[in-house]
Amino acid sequence: MNRKEFIRNGCIACMGIAIGASVLQSCVSTKYTKGTRNENGILIDPKEFVTDKNTQRPYIIVRHDDLQYPVCVYNLGNGQYSALLMRCTHQGVELQASGDQLTCAAHGSEFDKWGKVTQSPAKEPLRTFPVTMTNRQLLIDLRKQT
Repeated sequence: MNRKEFIRNGCIACMGIAIGASVLQSCVSTKYTKGTRNENGILIDPKEFVTDKNTQRPYIIVRHDDLQYPVCVYNLGNGQYSALLMRCTHQGVELQASGDQLTCAAHGSEFDKWGKVTQSPAKEPLRTFPVTMTNRQLLIDLRKQT
């Protein structure tokens, strides 16, 4: 095999791996939960992040009647979580979750799993909420914004 063939075959293999990884990630269905509302916020069971195949979901979406917009909760690992209000800071459109980003279908703004803008036209980060462990439940503290 000459150098040109080696590079071409290597690029094809890398593209196959990248496409395969994105397909596998998209196979994990989005988990929606309502949680339980209390005076401080919404409680969710950390087991909501576990799939039927006993793997960890990267995020879950909390839809509760008391919330105008859903909250996306990312599992950052090591007991750390990120809770983001799924409302675009550009014009208030509900965001869509896909992997490690939230996307606005209206104008293409994108945010990372910490709520930082990664693609304009949005300029402001997303509203975030602290997440703490309370009696084996995750509390999304709606009283505070981080």
